Amino acid sequence: MEAHTVIDRPVSAMQQSGQQRTDARCSEIVNKGIAVQDCFSTLCAIEYLKSNNVHPDVIERVLLHPDLRRRISH
Repeated sequence: MEAHTVIDRPVSAMQQSGQQRTDARCSEIVNKGIAVQDCFSTLCAIEYLKSNNVHPDVIERVLLHPDLRRRISH
């Protein structure tokens, strides 16, 4: 199973099922990508996420549509 397969399902399917990300490594990569966007630029974040094999649909969702990101559970 590739690193991004847990998080690359369509947003609507995730929202309907209420599933949370179960792969801690993928979660960490995506969170770091968001931090890179905040500190540097969206382009830098895209390159970081691409270099870590995050699916393009996920990259678009988390960087360009923050309202569609999963809620962080504490």
